[in-house]
Amino acid sequence: MTKADSQVSLDDICNGILSYFPDADIALVRRAHDFAEKVHGDQKRQSGEPYMMHPRAVAKILVDLRLDIPSIITALLHDTVEDTHATLEDIIKNFGNTIATLVDGVTKLSKISFKTSEEKQAENFRKMIIAMAKDIRVILVKLADRTHNMRTLEHLLPYKQKAIAQETLDIYAPIANRLGISSIKTELEDLCLRYLHPDIYYKLASKVQKTKKERENY
Repeated sequence: MTKADSQVSLDDICNGILSYFPDADIALVRRAHDFAEKVHGDQKRQSGEPYMMHPRAVAKILVDLRLDIPSIITALLHDTVEDTHATLEDIIKNFGNTIATLVDGVTKLSKISFKTSEEKQAENFRKMIIAMAKDIRVILVKLADRTHNMRTLEHLLPYKQKAIAQETLDIYAPIANRLGISSIKTELEDLCLRYLHPDIYYKLASKVQKTKKERENY
């Protein structure tokens, strides 16, 4: 996890939105953040940090992709129905049907476990995800969620790291590629390599760093 991830603030998110959408309803974004913060309460991540650092980091990834307000609000709320006492009815009541549908879509995707190394089966899973997500924004939120989870994978046990990295490589990186989001596709592949083939990863990282220093010296 980068230091920047753990330090993403609500103001960072709001200012980022306003930089490309000056007329955005920032009050609704703040209300979604406050709602999520309240229902997540004292929950902690595996790192020991407050849980809210995760939805904020996911929202910031989507802000960097210049996504719309419903997507960013969904990022802030995406774990509320699955991991807290909040219900889908609460989301409908507070944020309307569109956002509730997006949150429900992300929740349903999060409950699916993909265990395969066979390419044909992985392609079937990818098609299933795209078919399940009636709104493409569900997939974009899920990709941002997976990206941040991969960034913080060091806090899990090694067998879980490998399982999540393999699933990411088989399912989510190819979807990011298919959607043309090269920044997420590349980052996911790099992070997967780190956990699936650490020897190759660190050897490549060392070479890249070495050539970077050589370029700087030159």
